[in-house]
Amino acid sequence: MTILIDNRTDEVLSKELSDVIEKLIHQSLDYEGFEQPCEVSVSIVDNEEIRQINNQFRSIDRATDVLSFPLLTFEEGEFVDLNEKDEVLLGDIIISLEHAREQAQEYGHSLKREVAFLTAHSMLHLLGYDHMEEEEEKEMFSKQREILIKAGIPRE
Repeated sequence: MTILIDNRTDEVLSKELSDVIEKLIHQSLDYEGFEQPCEVSVSIVDNEEIRQINNQFRSIDRATDVLSFPLLTFEEGEFVDLNEKDEVLLGDIIISLEHAREQAQEYGHSLKREVAFLTAHSMLHLLGYDHMEEEEEKEMFSKQREILIKAGIPRE
């Protein structure tokens, strides 16, 4: 499996944070039983960059905490893109470290816990889940909670 982490901020991304991102990617895949070798790309950005991306791709001109860009639709007969290692290109995760820090403070937990939550949330999007409808939201949020507990990062 390939996990690409691109820190595009002026801050140093701590080993603790990069490790928790990798852990939650693996935990999410294990939880969902996704056993194919795959590639996940994670970009760490600031609020201004995520605002620009959000505006460009979703026509929402404001910063957000995380964006997910799945490359699979999980439809039968879908052609799967592979990288040079024959790994499935699962998709891209973009996390605003600045926004994550703000939310961690607002919710009274660590930055590590917030980044873990955002990674699990985004991985479920890459694995085909959404939360547009109330039932979808319940299912997705339940899965997030279970993934975080299994990873040893419950709500603080």
